[in-house]
Amino acid sequence: MAAPKKGRRQSAPGKPGRSLVFILIALVALTGGMFLSGNTTPRLGIDLAGGTSITLQAKNEPGQKNAINPTNMNTAVSIINNRVNGLGVSEAEVQTQGADNIIVNIPKGTNEKQAREQVGTTAQLYFRPVLAVAPGEPTPEPSASSSGKGTDKDKDKATEKGEDKATSSSTPTATPTSQGRAVTDGLKADATPSPKSSDKGGDKDKAAPTPTPSTDPATAALQKKFTALDCTDKAQRGKVGDGIKPSEQTIACGKNNAGQWEKYVLGPAELNGKDVDDAKATINQQSGAWVVNMDFTGGGSKKFAKTTSKLSQQQSPMNQFAIVLDGEVASAPSVGTTLSANAEISGSFTQESAQDLANILSYGALPLTFHEQSVTTVSPALGGEQLHAGLIAGAIGLALVIIYLVVYYRGLSLIAIASLLVSAALTYALMTLLGPAIQFTLNLPAVCGAIVAIGITADSFIVFFERVRDEVREGRTLRPAVERAWPRARRTILVSDFVSFLAAAVLFVVTVGKVQGFAFTLGLTTLLDVVVVFFFTKPLMTLMARKPFFANGHKWSGLDPKRLGAKPPLRRTRRTTAPVDPKEA
Repeated sequence: MAAPKKGRRQSAPGKPGRSLVFILIALVALTGGMFLSGNTTPRLGIDLAGGTSITLQAKNEPGQKNAINPTNMNTAVSIINNRVNGLGVSEAEVQTQGADNIIVNIPKGTNEKQAREQVGTTAQLYFRPVLAVAPGEPTPEPSASSSGKGTDKDKDKATEKGEDKATSSSTPTATPTSQGRAVTDGLKADATPSPKSSDKGGDKDKAAPTPTPSTDPATAALQKKFTALDCTDKAQRGKVGDGIKPSEQTIACGKNNAGQWEKYVLGPAELNGKDVDDAKATINQQSGAWVVNMDFTGGGSKKFAKTTSKLSQQQSPMNQFAIVLDGEVASAPSVGTTLSANAEISGSFTQESAQDLANILSYGALPLTFHEQSVTTVSPALGGEQLHAGLIAGAIGLALVIIYLVVYYRGLSLIAIASLLVSAALTYALMTLLGPAIQFTLNLPAVCGAIVAIGITADSFIVFFERVRDEVREGRTLRPAVERAWPRARRTILVSDFVSFLAAAVLFVVTVGKVQGFAFTLGLTTLLDVVVVFFFTKPLMTLMARKPFFANGHKWSGLDPKRLGAKPPLRRTRRTTAPVDPKEA
């Protein structure tokens, strides 16, 4: 007797209950996390929630020719985009307008104000040696004795008084005029206060006097500006360094540790922002305060070591170097030994201000100077109308899909609708949680991506249902039909979803702005489609196949053999074995 022909190997039923419990736990966990985080709605983009639109106008600095060109404008757009997204303001729009304007649209959110403060910040960073320092108010007119009519003894006394005044706020870790808002890596261990002749009572002729504007190499015009400068006046602070090249001496303002303004005469820049390789906001393990750590490039380390070597041999305040950011002294620590490799900016930083500075330094300086031309508030009214229309379109599309499923698949449509609801719940929870996690914002293109995903998810159900129906048409009962149909349907679903995900990934990489929102949402929902089909739809179908309503092929189950064209004789013929001849037996 011939051995029976082996059929195609069918998939094992497995334990569908475990998969359903897994998807239920995941859904409960995501929903619970959403409520525990306090965010029950996704973050909305500027087109849906409104926000701020900033117009920046590029300006040529003195001595610059043809600096406003497409290359520099595009570079500025890239840097500003990195800054606002580095702050977590996702979906921000940064684009050029005309030859010299940049438009920045920032969605409404917790970081909106912080981003606005940084979009036009030039972030020109220089390390300059300190030549002289004085209180921030205008210096009084020199008296007759100080103008040259007094004796040398009077001048020595004046010098000593100025030095004592500066030393009144000295600390063990910085020179008397150090601001305390920033220190250099290793400075706390290596920096030492400059020797003071008044403290030691030694020969005053051997001690180098503190430099003043009249004794440093600055020009008479620079000295005049330094004397008249009032650092408490915001308007004067904004113009103090205009037109000064990095290779020239300059004057600048900065706050000391007590929050009081001081003014400086600074030498030519020794390093600039391009010598900084990276900057990060961290917490100092010893002080527990927020600091900004800067790592220098190879060339920057050499320059920094050379500069600190020279400064460490000078008297105060000429042993200080000023960290100048956009014309303002961020800090002016003293140097007692040669330093290299990296620096630490610390002091009265909050977490937000430390991250601001690190973010600016990391992404570099803008190639142009920008002035804020206008700031307008974007209303969400237009976006709300578009969203309303989009949601209506989505609801109509979903309704048509459900009607089609009910009419064509009947009882099977319950499984499809339940799967769609689970997919929608997972998508909503993830979008809500991804807002604070990766700063994902929901805009109109993202809504379109979610609507498109309805068709992708429904397509997976249809593929599976049709494979099951094909097996029923061949005369098999429902439970074996489900297990035999699944391997073929699974391959088709994976290939289809892979193509969709690949398209979304490519679109996300090669595009910018709102289109990325569409691509991200499409990719996310495609991945969720695989999860839902594998862990919900298939296990639920396996359980339903055990119910008499589906197993017996009820006419409203969607699996009626007669309606599907499966003839009972064909089914009985398949189950009947060939008769055995008694003689052969």
